[in-house]
Amino acid sequence: MYLAHFGLQQAPFGITPDTEFLYPSNSHREGLNLLHFALASGEGFIKVVGEIGTGKTLLCRNFLAELGPDWKAAYLPNPQMEPRAFLREVADDIGAAAGAPEAAHIVKRLNHRLLELARTDQKVVLCIDEAQTMPRLTIESLRLLSNLETEKRKLLHIVLFGQPELDEMLAAHSARQIRQRIAFHHQLRGLDAEEVGNYVEQRLRIAGHSGDALFPDSAVKTLHRLSGGTPRLVNILAHKALLTVFGEGRLRVEARHVRIAAEDTDGAAKPAWWSFW
Repeated sequence: MYLAHFGLQQAPFGITPDTEFLYPSNSHREGLNLLHFALASGEGFIKVVGEIGTGKTLLCRNFLAELGPDWKAAYLPNPQMEPRAFLREVADDIGAAAGAPEAAHIVKRLNHRLLELARTDQKVVLCIDEAQTMPRLTIESLRLLSNLETEKRKLLHIVLFGQPELDEMLAAHSARQIRQRIAFHHQLRGLDAEEVGNYVEQRLRIAGHSGDALFPDSAVKTLHRLSGGTPRLVNILAHKALLTVFGEGRLRVEARHVRIAAEDTDGAAKPAWWSFW
């Protein structure tokens, strides 16, 4: 590939969430601060929503990595399961004892385990990624978990990470009890033009680049415009642009390379035909 050509030790623009390449955008920092504040306030339900590729999973992993030793975390990356399977998964994650498979018994064992943890001053947070994929009955089962509390505090904090379809699901009349319990909400935004430049520069630096800028201002502006500031699209377009530059034997990305990359990238804005000239 092009790594040696550009003086890189690793691929700078992968599309899998990697905390090594974490860029703390304004929206990411706001979301992280809100999550920590919500937990410190003792709130039971928090929701984070963002379009595809805006960094929800990365925010979730960053949040989990920052939790202190007094927190026990359960993480469900794929909650597309029926209610009993979902409850069993949560119970397994927090170390609840095995037992009868009925939902009521699982919730009882969960409550027992949460009380055990509370007696040792351990707090518990459940993070659910891709929450928009949860079946309707499974979303309703969240209410059973949110009822687990003492007179003083919630025994389980729940954070939902999902695409905008999650808001549509929660807007349904049948989900009103869950919707009313969500105390904090954060909407993840894309990167602005300045952030795209800093984002690209940071990823290249972490990947080992130390020479002159590979993406001049004109390329960064085009990258922002055609990606809409969505980090995943920025990565895809930047990677394809570097491939094109490598194929030409050059060492610097031009705006036209980014436009060529956008031509065959789903989700990217399509450049006007005259912009290639």
